[in-house]
Amino acid sequence: MKSNFDFLMPSVNFFGPGVIEKIGARAKMLNMKRPLIVTDQFLESLSDGAVAQATASLKAADVDYVIYNGVEPNPKVHNIQEAKALYLKEKCDSIITIGGGSAHDTGKGTGIILTNGDDITKLAGIETLTNALPPLIAVNTTAGTGSELTRHCVITNTETHLKFVVVSWRNIPLVSFNDPMLMLDVPKSLTAATGMDAFVQAIEPYVSTNRNAITDSQCIQAIKLIETSLRECVANGHNIEARTKMVEAEMLAGMAFNNADLGYVHAMAHQLGGQYDAPHGVCCALLLPVVEQYNIIAAPERFAELAQIMGENTAGLSVREAADLSIKAMRQMAEDVGIPKSIKAIGAKPEDFPLMAENALKDGNAFSNPRKGTKEEIIQLFQEAYDAE
Repeated sequence: MKSNFDFLMPSVNFFGPGVIEKIGARAKMLNMKRPLIVTDQFLESLSDGAVAQATASLKAADVDYVIYNGVEPNPKVHNIQEAKALYLKEKCDSIITIGGGSAHDTGKGTGIILTNGDDITKLAGIETLTNALPPLIAVNTTAGTGSELTRHCVITNTETHLKFVVVSWRNIPLVSFNDPMLMLDVPKSLTAATGMDAFVQAIEPYVSTNRNAITDSQCIQAIKLIETSLRECVANGHNIEARTKMVEAEMLAGMAFNNADLGYVHAMAHQLGGQYDAPHGVCCALLLPVVEQYNIIAAPERFAELAQIMGENTAGLSVREAADLSIKAMRQMAEDVGIPKSIKAIGAKPEDFPLMAENALKDGNAFSNPRKGTKEEIIQLFQEAYDAE
C-alpha cells in the first residue's frame, strides 16, 4: 500500500435527484459561451431526458450550445475527429458530455485532439498530454464507468481493432453531474453491464499494487452499496433509493480506480471490446472471476477481506478458503444480473487470444495488477473465460 500518493478527482461534483438543473449556472460560472454537447442520438431524442433537461438549463442561463450526437459504444477515432470538426466549424469554446462512458470518452478524446495533436493514437499511455483540454463538464446517465470523474480516455482504433487508453490528469472534467433521476429508465441489460463495470472498478483497486488507505475505504463502501442495490436496480429500475445507491457506488469506485488504478480484468476487457465491439461492462464481468482466481495467490488476505465485504460467512475458514469465497460471490453477482458465463457470448475466437494477450500486457491497466503474468498465462485466462459454463 502506498504511503505517499496524490489524489485526483473533479474540483466540483454535483450529486442527487434534480442536480441537472444546475448545469446552466455552472457553465456560465466557467465562462462557457458556446459548448459542444457530446451525446448520442437516442439521448438527444428523449423529450424529457438528460439532453433536454441540460439544454433547458443552459438556455435559461443564456448559454448557447451545439450538439454532436454521433457517440457510439466503444467510441472510435472517427467519432472524435467528427466532433472536433464540428467544434471548430461552430466556433465552440468548451465541451459538455452527456451520457455514459462512451460519451465521456468521446468528449475527452475530442478535447485531446483539439489541443494536443490530431493523431490520438500517438498519445496512448500515461501522462502524455502537454496541453490543457478545453473546459469540460460531464453529465452522467449510467451508474457504471466512473468516466465522468476520471483521468482515463478509452478509444478504439478500428484499423487495428485495438482499444487504447490516454491517462492524464488533464482529462479530468472540471465538473461532474450525477443525477439518479436520469437513470430510472435505463434498460435492464445496460443497468447490469454498467453496474458490473462499477463492481469490477471497486474490486480491482482494492487488490491493486497502487492502492492506498483512501482508495481502500472507497472500494469497501462501493462494494457494499453494489451488493445491496445492483440486483434491485436490474429487477426494478424505478427504485430511486437503489438507483441513488448505485450512483454513490460508481462515484466511489471511479475515485478509487482513478487513483489506485486497475488490473488485468480491464487490460483484457479492452482487447475483447476492441476486437469484437462488445459492451465494456459485459467484457469486464465475464473476465472478473477468472482473472481474480488467478490473482488470489498474490494477495490472499485481500481476497479474504473481499469475501467478508461481499457478505460471505468466513468464520472458521483459512485465509485461502475465505479468499475462494470472494470468487464465488463475484460469479453469483454476475449470474444474478444476467451476465452470460462465457466470452463465446460476445463472439470471442481462440485464434485471436495470442495477439490479445500480448496487447493486454501492454495496456496501461496491466501494470498495477497484483500478480505479474506472462503472455502464455494471459492466453490461458482468455481460454478459461471461453470454456466457462
